[in-house]
Amino acid sequence: MFDYLIVGAGFAGSVLAERLATRSNKKVLVVDKRNHIAGNAYDHYNEDGILVHKYGPHIFHTNSREVFEYLSDFTDWRPYEHRVLASVDGQLVPMPINLDTINKLYGLSLNSFEVEQFFESQAEDVPVIRTSEDVVVSKVGRQLYEKFFKNYTRKQWGLDPSELDKSVTSRVPTRTNRDDRYFTDTYQAMPLHGYTRMFERLLDHPNIKVMLNTDYHDIIDFIPFREMIFTGPVDEFFDFRYGKLPYRSLEFKHETLNTETHLAAPVVNFPNDNLYTRITEFKALTGQQHPKTAIVYEYPKAEGDPYYPVPRLENAELYNQYKKLADETPNVHFVGRLATYKYYNMDQVVAQALTLYKKLTTTSEEVQKAKKPAILGSTAIMEKLVPRDPAKP
Repeated sequence: MFDYLIVGAGFAGSVLAERLATRSNKKVLVVDKRNHIAGNAYDHYNEDGILVHKYGPHIFHTNSREVFEYLSDFTDWRPYEHRVLASVDGQLVPMPINLDTINKLYGLSLNSFEVEQFFESQAEDVPVIRTSEDVVVSKVGRQLYEKFFKNYTRKQWGLDPSELDKSVTSRVPTRTNRDDRYFTDTYQAMPLHGYTRMFERLLDHPNIKVMLNTDYHDIIDFIPFREMIFTGPVDEFFDFRYGKLPYRSLEFKHETLNTETHLAAPVVNFPNDNLYTRITEFKALTGQQHPKTAIVYEYPKAEGDPYYPVPRLENAELYNQYKKLADETPNVHFVGRLATYKYYNMDQVVAQALTLYKKLTTTSEEVQKAKKPAILGSTAIMEKLVPRDPAKP
């Protein structure tokens, strides 16, 4: 008998498994369709012995002391501040746009005050900021928008920035100083021995059982549990009752090169050239010493594993229909990027999981005082929780 069935062994599922097992002495079963733990943060040593991120670069950064200290119990850290260059007009310039970006791109020698005036002279008046295009042109004008954002966004999302919510480009700052760090969070670091090692330690507890290559539908009839934590796509959980929520996917092309270094920065963006959006060199992230180097190209696409919820008003409205179902489904808790249809960073998912744990333990104490929790795990009960389309097998 398990207290919790957790669907998904990424950050949300693994953090909750660890908290419930170690702090609340709950018996937890974690299942994942993939053949590995750690979700999209999974890293491994390739055939040449280089540590690579299978699903593209994962850079840890947070302003939350609670999140950083929590994860520090499961990993040592390598201090790391992420830097990105963008290939624009035949030059590699800092991204996000800063003082050096403008001076190099235009052959100028502006100072911080002058570059601020430069941005103001380029900016367009946008009375109401609604879209990702509005955000950029209102800050730096149309020319820089077209050089850095327009085509990159089209490749990444398959949509013009004018069709996307303002949140997409609002994530990228514009700076008047020479700070070339991609993030400015208080805590910036990489797990010293990799993400997968950190997840192994998160899940290393006698109260936690992990089943990989497992679809939860295949085991709910045979393995009893009291409550479920679901971290997969919320629309899939409800058999796409209201239609499919749009996601953007990625294809990764990994290569090993016979050279110690390849890129001028850990990541180089290609806003206007090539079908890929960026190239990452993993040794720059991990600090590994190796005579060869490993890189990955990222090709956005419409179909495939769901990576990015598409931020548009109609998608938010569709998600709200699923959220209503989720809120009404007893003994099932939805957490994580896919289950809540939000573009969260890793630290935000950890924070969400820790918040849910506190809520579960408070609720559990109240339930214990009132009555014993119901036992789930049969087809009949699951169909009561998640009504299925009778036309489907």
